[in-house]
Amino acid sequence: MLFGRTTLSKFVIEHTRGQHSEMGALLIDVAAAVKTISALVGKGALSGFSGTAASTNVQGEEQKQVDVLANEAMLRHCEWGGQLAGMASEELEEAYRIPDNYPRGRYLLLFDPLDGSSNSDVNVSVGTIFSILSRCTAAGDAETADFLQPGYEQLAAGYAIYGPATMLVLSVGDGTHGFTLDRESGNFILTHPDIRVPEDTREFAINTSNERFWEPPVQRYVSECKAGKTGVRGADFNMRWIASLVAEVHRILMRGGIFMYPKDNKDPAKPGRLRLLYEANPMAMLIEQAGGAASTGRQRMLDVEPQALHQRVPVILGSKNEVERVERYHREYDSGDDRPFVSPLFSERSLFRENA
Repeated sequence: MLFGRTTLSKFVIEHTRGQHSEMGALLIDVAAAVKTISALVGKGALSGFSGTAASTNVQGEEQKQVDVLANEAMLRHCEWGGQLAGMASEELEEAYRIPDNYPRGRYLLLFDPLDGSSNSDVNVSVGTIFSILSRCTAAGDAETADFLQPGYEQLAAGYAIYGPATMLVLSVGDGTHGFTLDRESGNFILTHPDIRVPEDTREFAINTSNERFWEPPVQRYVSECKAGKTGVRGADFNMRWIASLVAEVHRILMRGGIFMYPKDNKDPAKPGRLRLLYEANPMAMLIEQAGGAASTGRQRMLDVEPQALHQRVPVILGSKNEVERVERYHREYDSGDDRPFVSPLFSERSLFRENA
């Protein structure tokens, strides 16, 4: 029976007592928004909101109606409680100002209301990602500069995944923990305490259709994985790609792996594809708190200094030893230490090392 089991409400109250007790109330509001979005997404085409919204977001991406509704759910559930100085969303160009009739607090909430929404029409798992910061200024409405904090300043981060079950995965700085929504009671129940990511893996996730645009270090890593037992790694790897960040990270937290959305030259104006503040940073915190690693390839993700609200970055995260290997390949490439490799078949030169 569920009696006596740890609910999300009990967990956040116990883990935010003291200096950040008000953050517990904010997390409960986030969970309420997640339940609303879960119900909406779970209806699929029956909701009547499965089409496009005839609009684009600040990134120029076509919005679906469920994107707009999920964004509204997060705003409405979280704006009123008095914990927030402001919010920022993937769907809004500027920071969201708390309405005048609501009290203000010291926290900042950043979120992607429906990550992977392009998959919603084909019934693939989608999710919500969020991050909580403490504001730098003392009073008044939050400004864009308040949100531009490196990831190591996050007080809490999490995501919800809407799949066969709805789960909320959360860290408040003392590990990564998973809660499953019990649809009968309406409570999130702690089902995955202290999640740990294995340090080693034989599974990688990347969109190989972009291979011709990758930098040589990523090409080197993926070519070694694809070579399997006959290559320098001496082991077979499985490849995965869902095109939903939440689903990719959830799989890694459950069984290990490495996810890569690296820098490429397909669009030189974009240094990466994923947004730093409300996608990469919260996922990096969750992965690190579970014993994994998260990087841009050249820098720890949580150390990146944000320059803009919707800044994009390369993302490489997951099992620690594989992330460190990809970072090493970037260092060797940048320093020119990659030894040329001469193919006995084609006599072509390559930047890739022959040894592991």
